[in-house]
Amino acid sequence: MSPTVPKWRQIDDQLAAQISDGTYAPGSRLPHIQELVRRGEGSTATVHRAYQTLEAEGLVRSSRGHGTTVLGADDAPRSAVTGSGRLARLARTGQPYSPQETAENRHSSLRSCADHQVAALLGIEPYDEIVIRSRTFVRDGKPTILGLNFIHVRALEHLPELLDPNPTPKWRHDLYTERTGRTITPDPERRSARLASTNELGEFGIDVPPNVSVPVLVLRTMFRDDLGPLELWEDIYRPGMEHVDQR
Repeated sequence: MSPTVPKWRQIDDQLAAQISDGTYAPGSRLPHIQELVRRGEGSTATVHRAYQTLEAEGLVRSSRGHGTTVLGADDAPRSAVTGSGRLARLARTGQPYSPQETAENRHSSLRSCADHQVAALLGIEPYDEIVIRSRTFVRDGKPTILGLNFIHVRALEHLPELLDPNPTPKWRHDLYTERTGRTITPDPERRSARLASTNELGEFGIDVPPNVSVPVLVLRTMFRDDLGPLELWEDIYRPGMEHVDQR
């Protein structure tokens, strides 16, 4: 394997392949981290990161005192990679999704921005037009993340493809840079929690009485070029899920 591939990624890839070919069947446990360390596979931190990534990819579940168990198709995932982790994976492998992950319910439209906080972050007036793109990340048939993109309307001049809900043939930030000469850079991810809306619970397939409040984790990332804010990412995680930065 190429020496440019990080050691934790090599371990992750090897174990993922063994899970895929049945060497480690659903319900079985992976070797303890310290066992791989003793075998010379890597340091404790390196192996731990590989196991974290396997969990973020929905292949295993780790719990204190019970080790790391391989998940089956009927096991609900408890964690997923962050937006920055997805971008890092895309840059590294050219793959937009984790193993066993897809996206569905893609939508894209030009709409007025009724969310005053989003408008302020994009540097526009409330009810100005923006492009809103959305999709639902799914793993083993279970929705895990609702992904929203709020994009400044000035991007449309250079990326008319934004109104097509399907992925662009090339990553759109790269296309934007090629066409404008301006580089897009991300701010640090910010995390918060709030109560899920009725629509969000419906997307996740969660049916609760109207008076029951369900908290969700929200990660936001602002992307800018030299003209200012360009795109706000918002990832809404399925209730009870955690996030793992897979960079």
